[in-house]
Amino acid sequence: MTVSLNFWFDFASTYSYPAAMRIEQWARDRNVAVVWRPFLLGPIFADQGWRTSPFNVYPAKGRYMWRDLERICAAEGLPFVHPDPFPQHSLLAARVATALEGAARARFCLAVLAAEFGRGQSIDSEEFASGILREIGAPVETLARAGSLEVKAALKDSVEQARALGIFGAPSFTTEDGELFWGFDRLAAALDWARDRA
Repeated sequence: MTVSLNFWFDFASTYSYPAAMRIEQWARDRNVAVVWRPFLLGPIFADQGWRTSPFNVYPAKGRYMWRDLERICAAEGLPFVHPDPFPQHSLLAARVATALEGAARARFCLAVLAAEFGRGQSIDSEEFASGILREIGAPVETLARAGSLEVKAALKDSVEQARALGIFGAPSFTTEDGELFWGFDRLAAALDWARDRA
C-alpha cells in the first residue's frame, strides 16, 4: 500500500525550490505518493506581525539564507538565480496551481519554481502563467478558472488548513498520522517517517 505525504509550499518560498525539485524522486524511492499543496505564507506571516518575509525582516538571517540556498543548489546540481524582487508575488501562481490537479499541478509547480529560482523570472503576470500552462501542455483556460470564486475559496481553505496543522513556514510536510516537518533539510526525514509508518 502506498502512503502519501502532503507537500505544503509557497511559490515565493526559497527553500521550497530545492524541495520541489527533489521530492518526487525521493518519494518514489520510498514508495510514497506526494500531494502538492500550494498555499500562501503571507496570511500566516501576518499573524506574527510580519508584512514581508522574515528573511527581509531579519537581514542577518536573510544573508545566511541566500548563501545557504546557493550551497544547497550547488550540492543538488540545481541552477540558482536570486529572484528580484524578493519575495515574488505568488498569489496568481498559487491560484493556477490550485485550479490544476494531480500530475498537471506538479508539472506546473515545478515549471514555475524552475523559472523563478533557476532563471530569475518574475512569476506574477498572467502572461507568465499562461506561458507555463502552454509549456506543460495544460489547458490555457485554466488561467480563467484560477480567477473563479471556487478556486479562490479553495486556496483560502488551504491557508486555513495550514494554520490548523500548525504550519508556520515552507516547505512543510505533513504525514498521514499527523506529523509535521519543516524545511528542505527535513524532507528525507518526513518521507522516511511516512514510509515507515505505512
